[in-house]
Amino acid sequence: MRKVALVVAFAALLVAGGALAQEGHSEPTAAEHGMPAEHGASGEQGAEHGGHVPGEINWFTGLIGESESSEPGLLWRKPGTPPPLGALLINTAILFYLLGRFGARPVADALKKRKSTIMQGMDDAQRMKREAADRLADYEDKLAHVDDEIERVKREMREAGEAERARILAEAEDKRARMERDAHLLIEHELKAVREQLLAETVHTAMDSARKSLEKQVSATDQQRLSEEYVKGLEQAVNARGGRA
Repeated sequence: MRKVALVVAFAALLVAGGALAQEGHSEPTAAEHGMPAEHGASGEQGAEHGGHVPGEINWFTGLIGESESSEPGLLWRKPGTPPPLGALLINTAILFYLLGRFGARPVADALKKRKSTIMQGMDDAQRMKREAADRLADYEDKLAHVDDEIERVKREMREAGEAERARILAEAEDKRARMERDAHLLIEHELKAVREQLLAETVHTAMDSARKSLEKQVSATDQQRLSEEYVKGLEQAVNARGGRA
């Protein structure tokens, strides 16, 4: 409905514009209004000098259009008659009414939306400008203190290197201590095993040496004597048993 009203208003505006153009280009002649010839001559002289002779104002004659067969009246007018100024005023009033009735709210909403968009764009532009200014100030500050920044980076790198070196040395020292403890324990176990083995070998050697020494010290005579004493002892034992019997 609003679109139709806007179309009608636009058409009325075109009609009004055409009427104004037709009124501007159509000038009544002296013969059409029954004016004397001398007035027409003076009109021609005025035209030669760039003047303009105003005609009679048509207010409401021929609101619809021109017609040769119809009598001039409210609806029709003779050909060459200027368009009625009243029709133009009515069309203009209708146009403004339609615009105010159906186009005020959309136009107002569009203007509000456009204003909001423009304000949002301006706010964004201001925000971007502030951010750019802050970044520029930050960059300028960094450039102004670039030597200090370089020294700071070098110092941090040096401190980090020293800390890493200390950590590596501490880990190496700890690893060395663990390896030393493990080596001591291993050596102690090896020494204990070697001592036990040496002790066993020493005892075995001593016993073997003693046995060999005893075998060398006991002669054949001693063995004969020990045998005879053993036999004599057996005889005495047998005799003792027989006498009791």
